[in-house]
Amino acid sequence: MGLGAWIRSKPAFLERAYQAAFATVRWMQPLLRKMGYERAERWILPLERFSKRILFDCQMCGQCTLHETGMVCPMTCPKHLRNGACGGVRSDGNCEVIPDMRCVWVVAYERAQAMRVFGPEMITIKPPANHLLEESSAWINKITGTDLSHPKGWAELPHNPVIEKRFLDPDA
Repeated sequence: MGLGAWIRSKPAFLERAYQAAFATVRWMQPLLRKMGYERAERWILPLERFSKRILFDCQMCGQCTLHETGMVCPMTCPKHLRNGACGGVRSDGNCEVIPDMRCVWVVAYERAQAMRVFGPEMITIKPPANHLLEESSAWINKITGTDLSHPKGWAELPHNPVIEKRFLDPDA
């Protein structure tokens, strides 16, 4: 097992690392706002891409839901499903599209069981990925609220006040 796979098998550790990283970005928000989010993204994005790819096999959708999916990037699902398994999960827990691969959602569920804070958020309905945000910083998108935006014509999903308070309220 490689280092990346070993780290990904430690969801409680990843949960704490994710919380620390987001707290740091949120703490830096006044500085990031002052320097301009677009400019700040130029130095945050390479660090985010490098660390998230190693730790989470992140696909850089720009709307990170790791904290809601057992620290598993749902965009690694061949169908890019963000709200659970497609219903084609094989009896052995493998993917219907790639039979040699464990279903991303089976892995997410298993890992969420080991998490303290974020695991229960798996049941929150997430909007489809906004492909206009691909390869952008999920951290910048989160603190600016861009991650909640949808392309023109998309229906808005109801907001989850528990999650919004946890991530957007510095005193939560």
